[in-house]
Amino acid sequence: MALSPHVPELGALELLLAVARLGSVGRAAAELGVSQPAASARIKGMERQIGVPLLERSPRGSRPTEAGRLVVEWARQVVEAAQALDAGIDALRGRRDARLRVVASLTVAEYLMPGWLLALNEASPGTAVTLRTANSHDVAAQVLAGEADLGFVEGTSTPPGLSGAVVAADRLVVVVSPEHRWARRRAPVTGAELAATPLVLREVGSGTREVLEEALAPYGGPAAPRLELASSTALKAAAMTGAGPVCLSELAVTEELATRRLVAVPLDGLELQRPLRAVWPAGQRPAGPARELLGLTRAPADGGVRKN
Repeated sequence: MALSPHVPELGALELLLAVARLGSVGRAAAELGVSQPAASARIKGMERQIGVPLLERSPRGSRPTEAGRLVVEWARQVVEAAQALDAGIDALRGRRDARLRVVASLTVAEYLMPGWLLALNEASPGTAVTLRTANSHDVAAQVLAGEADLGFVEGTSTPPGLSGAVVAADRLVVVVSPEHRWARRRAPVTGAELAATPLVLREVGSGTREVLEEALAPYGGPAAPRLELASSTALKAAAMTGAGPVCLSELAVTEELATRRLVAVPLDGLELQRPLRAVWPAGQRPAGPARELLGLTRAPADGGVRKN
């Protein structure tokens, strides 16, 4: 039910309570940070709105009339309820601001995010973080749908509808098992050879696959894959069992290359560098814990954060 036009606004009720407590319109005006003429005009306006006099004025000050005492008591209940509402809203905002929903591509989630979240926990130990993983296409979709406060993607460009900042650089490598014929060859593998060879690839929508397809586009694109797998762990296992050459992040195979469980294949004339980006909806800017996490990620080598 809509309130009648006789109900004063909250600020006027606060002023009336201050006058009743302090005994003076002038002192109430000073406490609330308004001029005495403005306070007097507001009291008179409230009296006209309610339809009864609320204050008795004298050289010694102002005190509520009999009707005014009733209104003061009702106003106190209203203002106390509003203060409780205000405190509740602050608590809700505090809980919201202490939550962070992150969705990241597998490479970022597995190899970079743990260090960033550890730093965030040290800086803001009260922040509760939810981390989900997805391929870059799905990361973008979740951020656009408002299901995450901040996303991290791989790929050559910022997804449509999003703004982004480059937070790290990554290099893709082609790896094979030590028994694969490419592990023993002396000459680098050319782009044409790589494009003609059935590879074990990430699924469509992953940033890794997007970068590889773009690099091999001058050679007609990659051949139909031997296998499509949805994680770096599965790709590495496939390569080690001899399923075929695999293209994935250098971050993911550091240990395997060091122990010779996998061998990196030298490539001729192929640039497989890619940026890793934090992304958020276009026209907005990360706030609260999202902004703090963004500040903790590694910036590009030039020291700036590039927006796209």
